[in-house]
Amino acid sequence: MTEKTTLLTFLRAQRASVLAILDGLDEKALATAVLPSGWTPLGMVAHLGDAERHWFQEIVTGTADPADPTPGTPEAVFAYYREQCRRSDEIVAATPLSAPPRGRHPGPFGAEITDLRGVVLHVIEETARHAGHLDVARELLDGCTGLGPR
Repeated sequence: MTEKTTLLTFLRAQRASVLAILDGLDEKALATAVLPSGWTPLGMVAHLGDAERHWFQEIVTGTADPADPTPGTPEAVFAYYREQCRRSDEIVAATPLSAPPRGRHPGPFGAEITDLRGVVLHVIEETARHAGHLDVARELLDGCTGLGPR
């Protein structure tokens, strides 16, 4: 297995965890904030879609289509997230891991990201961190634990 394949395997597993953790929640639960941060599960999915767009389109390629405000329906938010993930996968497939980013993330963290490899690792970390938040939120919403891809 190549390094790129390994990284994509881990990224896709974290994305699948996000979706599996939320599977079966109704619209009301998806829009309910149960953590002090005020994030809702649906808001977190929209945020993860924005992160995919930002890191892979704006940072890796240096360009992105104008961001449309994500409509609040679960169907629209989940479709947005899946579309951003699909586009990210296309960019990763077409770009060497050693390729430097064409865009720059603002602030000091931007200087630490020097190639596609760093972007993929960062998005794996961010997705995994937020999957953990969603796991806790799901447990607080309906008591379900141990959710994720089987």
